[in-house]
Amino acid sequence: MSHAFGPDPSQSSPQGQAVTPRATWRDGLGDVVAGLHTSREVTHNIRHNGRIRQLPSQAALLKILARLSSALFPTHYGATDLTEESIDGFVETALREGLDLLEDQVRRDLLSSTLYDDLTASEVNDKAGDILARFARTLPEIRALLVSDLMAAFAGDPAAKSYPEIMLGYPGLIAIRYYRIARALYDVGATLLARLISQIAHQKTAIDIHPGAQIGHSFFIDHGTGVVIGETAIIGDRVRIYQAVTLGAKSFQADDDGTLVKGILRHPVVENDVVIYAGATILGRITIGAGSVIGGNVWLTQSVPPRSSITQALMRKSEASVSTAG
Repeated sequence: MSHAFGPDPSQSSPQGQAVTPRATWRDGLGDVVAGLHTSREVTHNIRHNGRIRQLPSQAALLKILARLSSALFPTHYGATDLTEESIDGFVETALREGLDLLEDQVRRDLLSSTLYDDLTASEVNDKAGDILARFARTLPEIRALLVSDLMAAFAGDPAAKSYPEIMLGYPGLIAIRYYRIARALYDVGATLLARLISQIAHQKTAIDIHPGAQIGHSFFIDHGTGVVIGETAIIGDRVRIYQAVTLGAKSFQADDDGTLVKGILRHPVVENDVVIYAGATILGRITIGAGSVIGGNVWLTQSVPPRSSITQALMRKSEASVSTAG
């Protein structure tokens, strides 16, 4: 057979001699599938009780977050042509769509957990409905907290010109909005969904807030890139932090066989009216007293009393005093 662009190279060499067709990935695909089957079903089977589970979907969560955001702030995250007559109808539609999608994701969350192995399918559905109802009732409170966060951002950033600028363009407020939703789901028992929402926020903003963290009202993250807030951190009211701040764990407790113990209180407590500047790293279950200011790039592993002002120079002086005394 002739070819428009010359002879078929799989049939003959330039000298007219027959050659063996080159191997492709398709040739060994059956072996790869069989190997993955053996790993999945036998050698490295990690399925609980050996069953295939329906897991939550990040794509579905993105749609849910969009619907819930538009219900919380319709003109900012919803439609641009709303009127006083149409806005409540728009919110109701957004909630119906978002909560319908969310109910299925909550059901998948429950099915993925070992805590609900003894429930029948009907009982799982009932449990998902109860969780969703309790979550839905928190939405007015979530909005109130987000308004306080918005006002704190406007008051705390001289560059902010308007509320829409902050709501549409500040990564800190995006991360806090997702955190507030995730925290509410965490509180009612949808912990896997909460964790996945926090990861979506992390992907969008480079701000990593664990949904287990407790954060008061009027919270402001300025700039935000690289902020990390751990699971057991507690943050009071009117706290402001800047980029690259870490509220992390200093160490991890293990049991006798070396397995890490979960649920230990290992992250800082930050009291009301604290400011933490860029690059500060605060580790362990320590307390930052109310009204304190933690300077940039400070490494802090000990509690400080209220109204403290901690700088790098002060920390170096403290370390030198300890060294001299030793």
